Amino acid sequence: MLETNLTGYFLVAREITPRMLAAGRGRIVNISVSESTMHRAGFVPYGPSRAGSEALSRIMAADLRDTDVTVNLLLPGGATVTGMLPPDAMPPGNKFLEPAVMGPPIVWLASKDAAGVHDERIIAVEFEDWLRDRNR
Repeated sequence: MLETNLTGYFLVAREITPRMLAAGRGRIVNISVSESTMHRAGFVPYGPSRAGSEALSRIMAADLRDTDVTVNLLLPGGATVTGMLPPDAMPPGNKFLEPAVMGPPIVWLASKDAAGVHDERIIAVEFEDWLRDRNR
């Protein structure tokens, strides 16, 4: 998990960021999780790997602040169907989010419309409200 969620983010960024800078623009959208997941009992090494990837994203955003390469974080906004938690882990009356909840915000973040969006932590289930508030 550390290799995927932290080292993987770093290696991909190290490879693509110079190419984005040379092209004069780019969008980096890293996936995060709720802060409670980052320190929840029983979530070693997942929680720390996600905390590390979030810190890496924030530092990348700071390093790229004066460029046309944006870095943002996107998180689902709740427990998501990933196979990490058993179906009975959700309290009665609650449902796991479908991974598709990430689609619209990540497509938007990669678009020209998101050119001025940088160093944001966006929750997918709240995306429409976030976008409406931003456009006011």
